[in-house]
Amino acid sequence: MKPLPQDDVVAAAGVVRGMQSFVHVLATCWRRPSLTALEVAWRWAFGIPALLLVWYEVMRILAETPVDFAALQRMTVMNPMASAQTLAQTMAVLLPSVTRVAVWLVPLLLVVWIVVSSLGRTVVLRRADSRLLARPVTLMVLQAIRVVALGGSFVVWFLCVQWAANVTVLGPIAAGGEANLVGYFALGIVATLGLFTLWAVVSWVLSVAPLLAMLRGLGVEESLGAAFRLGPLRGKLVEINLVMGIVKIALIVLAIVFSATPLPFESMTTQEFLVWWWVGVTVLYLVASDFFHVARLVGYLELWRAYERDEDLLRG
Repeated sequence: MKPLPQDDVVAAAGVVRGMQSFVHVLATCWRRPSLTALEVAWRWAFGIPALLLVWYEVMRILAETPVDFAALQRMTVMNPMASAQTLAQTMAVLLPSVTRVAVWLVPLLLVVWIVVSSLGRTVVLRRADSRLLARPVTLMVLQAIRVVALGGSFVVWFLCVQWAANVTVLGPIAAGGEANLVGYFALGIVATLGLFTLWAVVSWVLSVAPLLAMLRGLGVEESLGAAFRLGPLRGKLVEINLVMGIVKIALIVLAIVFSATPLPFESMTTQEFLVWWWVGVTVLYLVASDFFHVARLVGYLELWRAYERDEDLLRG
């Protein structure tokens, strides 16, 4: 398969802003739907069996655990403290069974994800540019590092939310006052957006390292080291990653809006229609998300090709 046309990168990497070239990459990826199809195929090849397995375990746990579903149905936002207590009691009942399953299920899914995603990403990138070298083992190790880093970011987020709860809810209640729920949610939103932005700024290193491994035939340490030494490309990659973060948020907002669209007409629709509508919105969101994942990787690739041409011109 021929590599993506180099003319789709606007001028040279040292002159053009990251998003200028990325817009052309989006158009190129749109004209090559096979790239998105391959991305969707390998992700769903993992995702569908994983969801079925998780669904089976959830149903088994609910069948074996005495959960007070009536209390859950009585929860209301008008009485958030009582709802929180109901949720806490439910979690206390479910936690032992969930923990026993998570001990083996989470590592299993992570290992399978690392293997499948590395092989799938190799196929997609080599479809985009046949000059790339297949480095599946290196990609698996780099993907494992990315998974650990992403897990660490979730731990930091949880600690931030826990701190917000102590400051705005538990602390005032312990002092005989009232919980500041507005402050709690405000701090939670700020922490979430802040960590999301921070991850977008720093995670490009973990995204571009596998690409450098395939471009240069590097190992794990060499590709990570090369990712930190990209010179003028660094700012452009950060720019693309930040915009991709904004795109992800926009896709989530659009999915929420489209999911809520039929609700005003709920009296004139059936439950079956609503279920299929929500399934359709979910599928469209996932496909759109996969498309932008492919576009980001191809954008990285094309920026690097343009950067290489600049270096060759300077040396010539």
